This record gives sequence, structure tokens and C-alpha cells, in this order.
Amino acid sequence: MTGIVILLAFILFVRLYQVQIANGDEYRGIAERQYVHTTQNLFDRGSIYYSTKDGETVSAASIRTGFLIAANPSVITDPEKTYTELNALYALDKTEYDKHFTNKKDTYEVLAIKVDEKTAFAIKDKKISGISVFRDQWRYYPGDTLAAHSIGFIGYDGDTLGGRYGLERYYDDTLERNDETVSVNFFAEIFSNLGLYTFDAKQQRAGDLVTSLEPTVTRTLDSELLKIHQKLESKMTGGIIMDPKTGEIYALSLTPGFNLNDRGDATLKDFRNSLVEDVYEMGSIIKPLTVAAGLDTKTITAQTTYYDAGFLEMDGRKIANYDGKGRGTVQMQEVLNQSLNTGVATIVKLMGRKKYREYLKKFEFGTETGIDLPNETHGLVDNVLDSPRDIEYVTASYGQGISMTPIETIRALASLANGGLLVTPHVGTEVRLKDGSVNKVSYPETTRVFSEETSEEISRMLTVVVDKALVGGTKKLEHYSVAAKTGTAQIAIPGAKAYYDDRYLHSFFGYFTSYDPRFIIFLYTVEPKGVKYASETLTDPFINTVKFLINYYAIPPDR
Repeated sequence: MTGIVILLAFILFVRLYQVQIANGDEYRGIAERQYVHTTQNLFDRGSIYYSTKDGETVSAASIRTGFLIAANPSVITDPEKTYTELNALYALDKTEYDKHFTNKKDTYEVLAIKVDEKTAFAIKDKKISGISVFRDQWRYYPGDTLAAHSIGFIGYDGDTLGGRYGLERYYDDTLERNDETVSVNFFAEIFSNLGLYTFDAKQQRAGDLVTSLEPTVTRTLDSELLKIHQKLESKMTGGIIMDPKTGEIYALSLTPGFNLNDRGDATLKDFRNSLVEDVYEMGSIIKPLTVAAGLDTKTITAQTTYYDAGFLEMDGRKIANYDGKGRGTVQMQEVLNQSLNTGVATIVKLMGRKKYREYLKKFEFGTETGIDLPNETHGLVDNVLDSPRDIEYVTASYGQGISMTPIETIRALASLANGGLLVTPHVGTEVRLKDGSVNKVSYPETTRVFSEETSEEISRMLTVVVDKALVGGTKKLEHYSVAAKTGTAQIAIPGAKAYYDDRYLHSFFGYFTSYDPRFIIFLYTVEPKGVKYASETLTDPFINTVKFLINYYAIPPDR
């Protein structure tokens, strides 16, 4: 008998946990229905959270509760009188209101949604014939435009409501919650339903998603991107801030953006996440990868010299520096300092096609990164990998003739910073299940691209770029080492084997502190107007972001 009492007490304890904690929202909804009608199936979905630098979670996507006002035109004999009564309590557009009464046989027309509680109860208490008030729930994004391309939103596909973009789509199976009938008969559940002991596998996977997106960092990046975009009147401007050692993304944003809660003026093009869905020729930010490959194969050192005539000819084509000028005999450090096309071309010639091809494959150019965002595409490099000529490899060495997504690019560049490893960029970190347990989101193991010695040496060379060459060395930070490189790429003419002579993509990447980096930053802007080189457009936004991160995270000086 004692055992039975203990068993019943245990079941009661578990049931109380389910009612008050695990399914508290559902039972509160039942209680509320005693006072206000509810729609037949209230919308429900797991939440998405940002993570602050202090490890706290902040809502990125949640459920908001309110009310809707519905009419039954078939029983309303005087729509004008009904409008007057309603409009005194809640302002309605008369033209839109009249549209709901074109068919007198209709029994259900929604007049207003997202109505506040005070107004809803005032309408209910008025007891207007043919008017009903229903409790409703909908998806709400507290940040409005914040990280819009990353968070994504839900929408209808036919009659099915679900994630359509961003994390909402990628983690749709996790966030989706099927409609459930909640039983309140305790003893029936114990003795006949056996609900405590049977589980739905789908529901066991359902939960809330916690991301690595940091709201203040994202807001700061958004601000810098907007300033770039407006000043330069670019077609598009984007940026990524990532931990180069783990691949965790703190911010991933595009401008122009859109408001997740008010998408009426947005187009399908606005929703496209070009950071993972579009490819670009990135230009000179690829040069450090070529130099690192040369270092890693012992083909060159930073002190290796070559004669720069300003151009060289290969396979019947002329390769020239950005300004067409030669520098005479220079060291490889100057290849990065002055961004010399002839320098990286020389490295590829010394390495040979076969070795350089191996590194292009190690960077995994032409493959998806595996980032947990939908519609990821991959770069276009087959024209190089399949070519028997040197010219394709040489142009690839300075970031022309091959195309990569921004996320694919930052993944490769992070290997320069983190000891030579290829990480998987990602946003999701854990799923908090309804039963209170937590599942960490796992990603593939890193693969090695360079030796640690190569990573350290290329980081030293890129630090010299910032200290001595970037805008004449004026951007050097006295107490912090920063490794960085700019890129300016010509934009190809669609359908032609040629480039525009007045359209460019500007890019910039960098990491800090140089030898133990916490952050890698990637910025780009498409077709900026009135300025030719990335050093003139993206240097200040990059340095501003570096200084913000140093202060916000209280990063100690390293020199």
C-alpha cells in the first residue's frame, strides 16, 4: 500500500511539473478561454534567442498574444450601424470594412487582428450582434530589422504555415509545434491514457533555438553597413563577424534589410541572403591565401624577392598590377603591402599548377560550408580546377576568375587566423527542449589547411600590412595587433568574357589580436559609386568595428 501511495505521489509530482512548467502556456490558454473565445487552433512555435556576451539569452523570435475581431455578415442586418459601434472602440478603415460585407452569406470575416486586450474586452462587453472577439497568437520579432536575413520569418506555402527564410526555415522541424489536445482529466490520464509514459518523437525534438548571434554586436555591424551603403550608394553591402577558432557567428547582416514584423513593402529579392546564396569574385583578399600556400609549401618566405616589371605575360594574356606600374626587385611582404598581382602570380608559377590546385581544394572552394542557413550555394572554381593552362590559376591567385560566397570566403580566411584549420561557420548553438533538457548543436570536425607555423607567419605579414601600409600606416592600433587585407575586384559582364571598367566589388577582412584572435571580420560592398579602391571605402568601418569589439568585450592589449 505504501508503494502505491509513493507511486501516486510521484505521478502527481510529475503531472504538476507538466501542468505548471512544461505545458504551462497551454493550460493558461485553456483558462483564458473561459472568458474569451479562441480561434480553433492557436498558433504555437518554439522561440529563437540571441546570446549576449554575458551568456544571457534575448528574444529574437517569439509568440505574441492578442485578439482578433471577426464578423458574421449573414446575421448583421445593418452593417453601417455595426461599423459606427465598432469604430467608436477600435478605428476601422471604412473602405476595407465594407469589403467584408459584399457577400451576405459569409459567416466569418476577420475585421482586425493584433488587437490589445483592453480594446478586445470592451468590444466583447458591448455585445454587438454578429461581432465576435477571439484570442489569437502570432509570430513576433522584437528586433524588427535586427539580423533579419539570419533570423528569417514564417509564411504560408499553400495552406501550410512554416519557416520560409533564415533560421526559421532551417530549424523549422525543431521550432514547429503540432496542435495538441491537452487533457485535464488527471485520473483518466493516469489509468487509461498513459500519457506520462508514451512520447511523440517529433515533440521530443521540438524546442527553442539558442543562437550565437550577439544583439549589440549585430546592431553595431548593421549601423556600420548602413553608413557605408548610404554614403557610397552601393547596390548591396554586407558583413560577417565570426569567431575564427569555432566558427560561431556573432553577426551576419545585409543592407538593404527589411522589417520582420512589417514586410509589406519588401520584395522576394529583399529576402535573399546574399551572404550564403550569391557568389562574387572577391579580388585581393584572396592574395593572403595564395601567399600562405607558398609559405606552407616552402616555395617562398616573407623575404623571398622577385623582379616586378609591373606585368607579365602568360598563355597569350597580360597580367598587370592594379596601377600597371612595376616596383623592381621586391620582397614578398610587399606583395601584400602593395597588393601586387604579379607577386602572387609568381608564387603560383613557382609552386606549379598541381600544388596550387591542392590548396584550392583544401580551402574547399566550390563546396558548401554547411552553415545552418537555407539555400546555401557554393563557389564556382571548376574553370580553374579543370584547366590545363597557367592563366586560370594565376588570375585565381588574386581573386579574379573564381567566385565564392561571402560565407565560403570567411571560412577560408579564418584558417589564416586560427592555426591553419577549416571550421564550419554556424549560428545555432543549442536547442532547449520542452522537457527542460538541452541538446547542443554539433558540427563537423575541423580539417587542417596550413601548419601552425604558416598561420603565425602569414598573420605576422598581415599585421605589417596594417601597421605600415594600410592608409600609410595611419590605422595602426598602438596597443593591439590587427591583421588585415583589402580587396578590389572588377565585376564581370554577364554572358561575356570581359569586365566592366567602372564597376567594382570592394571587400575587406581582418582579425585580432593577430596571434590569438577572438574575432574575424568580413565586409563587402557591391558597386560603390565615386570611389575605386576598398582601402578608401571599408577601412574606417573595419577599424570602427574593431575598436567597438575591443571595448565591448574588454579585450586586453597584446602589445
